[in-house]
Amino acid sequence: MTAIKGAVVLVTGGSRGLGRAFVDAAHARGAKKIYATARNPRDVTHPGAVPLALEVTDPAAVVSAAALADDVTILINNAGGYVAAPFLDGDLEAVRREFETNFYGPLRMIQAFGPVIEANGGGHILNVASVLSWFALGGSYAASKAALWSLTNSLRLELHPRGVGVTGLHVGYIDTDMAAAVAAPKADPREVADLALDGVEAGVFEVLADDTTRQVKAALAGDLAALYPQLAA
Repeated sequence: MTAIKGAVVLVTGGSRGLGRAFVDAAHARGAKKIYATARNPRDVTHPGAVPLALEVTDPAAVVSAAALADDVTILINNAGGYVAAPFLDGDLEAVRREFETNFYGPLRMIQAFGPVIEANGGGHILNVASVLSWFALGGSYAASKAALWSLTNSLRLELHPRGVGVTGLHVGYIDTDMAAAVAAPKADPREVADLALDGVEAGVFEVLADDTTRQVKAALAGDLAALYPQLAA
């Protein structure tokens, strides 16, 4: 278990939306230092955060961030993108771009910061996935989050002996700019961030942040036609 109080936390995509909520929540819980990354560090406005320039799809930028933030004990892989390219007639480059952000980005961060966290006495990594890790809606987006779920499970096994815990966060729509056009119910990003940090502190493997996510996860044990009724038509 890893306490937020006294920890050094890095939040990717920490300037707005859920990332900003993570920065707020970590600050409220007494984190010693909080790095908030953004493509433009001037977008980071939280007075308690250390702005850090980062593009997670740029390997050199990730290496540079790990060298600058060499005191990190908690990594929150929050930065993500939404392309949702269809597979059958979609643009393959768009699919690749989505995976670069949502799969390879977190993997690069963990490869760079896993050893940093281990060297600092151990800590925790939180990967922000999605309910769509388990439900094929949104083409390349869902596939990239499914891949992140598998990556999270694999890295949990690799990092456990090194004193680094790994938690996956799964949630549906969140009330942020990304979901501004969505009319469906949306979770409060502050509540999601608090639930996720509760999970980090408790050392749980997965945080399911809303009812929809819990229902979809439970349905994985059943017949696929229950999740996809159109298959039974």
